[in-house]
Amino acid sequence: MEVVENTVAAVQAVPEKVQASAAALKDMIGSLTGMAVDFGLKLLAAIVVLAGGMWVAKRIARSFKRMLERRKADASLVSFLGSFINILLRIFVIIISLATVGVQMTSIVAVLGAASLAIGMALSGTMQNFAGGIIIMFLKPFKVDDIIVTSDGKTGVVKKIMIFTTELHTFDNQVILLPNGNLANSQITNLSVNDTRRMDFTVAISYGDNIDTARKEILAILKADKKVLKKPEPLVFVSDLADSAVVLGVRYWISAADFLPSRGDMLEQIYNKLPKKKIHFPFPQMDVHVKK
Repeated sequence: MEVVENTVAAVQAVPEKVQASAAALKDMIGSLTGMAVDFGLKLLAAIVVLAGGMWVAKRIARSFKRMLERRKADASLVSFLGSFINILLRIFVIIISLATVGVQMTSIVAVLGAASLAIGMALSGTMQNFAGGIIIMFLKPFKVDDIIVTSDGKTGVVKKIMIFTTELHTFDNQVILLPNGNLANSQITNLSVNDTRRMDFTVAISYGDNIDTARKEILAILKADKKVLKKPEPLVFVSDLADSAVVLGVRYWISAADFLPSRGDMLEQIYNKLPKKKIHFPFPQMDVHVKK
């Protein structure tokens, strides 16, 4: 009889347990739905903050560069600081977006610290380029619009000095991005520092031609050119006695802006005028003596 009563009681308790389980399940679904809605709203807000923040960061960086340009700051400083501020603001916007989603700032700082260590070890060369950019900005071995020659022979005009790289435009219209780390730790020839440069080239004349006549004619060509500086005075001298020619050295000073086109122009005038004075340009030749 007692077993029957226990069975009946257990059967009667089943609907109550089912109702309790259903209520618990309903509460859990409601809680999950609320959490999903809350996370969705936070995610949407984070996306809005990210998109809007990136736009604002771009505008701020652009306004900052324009402010520096209005104050006539050095063009190298403008490009470097503009690039630096743009990257810094973008990182700041990303951090705010993560915080909007609900990521704790302590967690963000910890992740950034670990990421910085890992990235620093993986990108040690990039950090060297950043340090190189700082060195270039402070020591100023060159600036924007300077003509430089790098240690590996690249020649061009500096257009931008950015955080990690320097943009160089060559004279054949190529764009080269040079790592700042290499530039800061290698030999750089700056062709724009001084206002004047010395031009040196040689002219070969035939043995037997009058050296004084050739010298006077070349000096007359140099003195007639208004771009050639009067002081220091131009020089024409015997540079070498080669196998088949007397080599004359030509040396004069000219402004840096006129340096590149000057050489070709002078050589053309010398080629056209010296033959009129019976000065000849020899071909390579060899005298052969045969003994019987």
